[in-house]
Amino acid sequence: MGIYSTRFFRKRSRVFCVFPFLFSGWRDGDLYPADAGIYGKIVFAANLVDICRAIGGFMYPFKLKPATKDYIWGGDRLKREYGIDSPDSIVAEAWMLSCNVSGASTIMNGPLAGKSLADALFSDVEKALGINNSFAVYFPILIKFIDAKDDLSIQVHPGNGYALENEGEFGKTEMWYVLDAQEGSFLYYGFSRAVTREEMRERIENNTIIEILNRVAVKKGDVFFIGAGTIHTIGKGIMIAEIQQNSDSTYRVYDYNRTDSDGNKRELHIEKALDVTDTDFVPGVPKVHASVKKPGYCVTRLASCEYFTVDHLSIDSFAKLACDGKSFTSLLFIEGSGSILFNNREYGEDGVIAVSKGDSLFLPAGTGGYRIEGRCSVLITVR
Repeated sequence: MGIYSTRFFRKRSRVFCVFPFLFSGWRDGDLYPADAGIYGKIVFAANLVDICRAIGGFMYPFKLKPATKDYIWGGDRLKREYGIDSPDSIVAEAWMLSCNVSGASTIMNGPLAGKSLADALFSDVEKALGINNSFAVYFPILIKFIDAKDDLSIQVHPGNGYALENEGEFGKTEMWYVLDAQEGSFLYYGFSRAVTREEMRERIENNTIIEILNRVAVKKGDVFFIGAGTIHTIGKGIMIAEIQQNSDSTYRVYDYNRTDSDGNKRELHIEKALDVTDTDFVPGVPKVHASVKKPGYCVTRLASCEYFTVDHLSIDSFAKLACDGKSFTSLLFIEGSGSILFNNREYGEDGVIAVSKGDSLFLPAGTGGYRIEGRCSVLITVR
């Protein structure tokens, strides 16, 4: 699960703080007895809240270093083309904005450099996330770069109800923005026709599931919205930026009988996949995303749902923007380079942070006005 939190109601005041250790275990040392249990941890956390608020914390725009994953289907383009730093030769995924316990982003700038984003938000999460997220149970989104040198498994993600009951975390709705695609690349997205649960099971068992999936040729700039329950996969030769709910629940349906470096086949989750897959989902004609010209840039709304809103900005010279108190803002630079000039000169070097392709920034809610200068493309996500 992602950043875990608990709420404490004390007469008329609500205290909301972030505690990554409540369910996962405190890995930096035992601050309470090992057998304290969840209620003991909550009591400890409640006492720690007052300490956090007394200390406070200076929230500023964070430039982030991603956690990376070396899954067997990945390549090395994220290292070569996006400047992703990793000790692994293969970087299948780079988690560009993450507070997930399976891989949290690390702050690279300012007084909190070297700390995880999760730890930094600990000091004042309510202020950092904004009023739109005041009732969030944990950090709401996860943003990735994905480099598919080989095909990913055929898979599906559960919705909130099923995931909470079976995985202890929320479900996973996501969207993809295609960063690049080799000629002839394709992905699978939904079914080519409505099927029954029984047919889906039979197709899985006889390795013909691909025959009833909706195959879609892709090109750079394509956008796909993958709701929970949609069977899908990314094909080889495709690089994408993925914005998703903060969840790591994935049910593999088919994995091409591949083996890992130890000769073992990866686990399939057929019964769970059958439980959650929308077998009636047949995608329609892809939505055309219209661009709006503004002084210095063009903006395109890529997706908007209850979990995230994502815009693509193509900046020719400058873009004058703002991060208000409603939500934090994620800036993911996918092309070009430039600088961010903040109205608050305490941020960065005299109010300036240099950016280039592959950079990810987290702007706390209430950061205020800022201006991106240069020639670049950026995905902006709020919640």
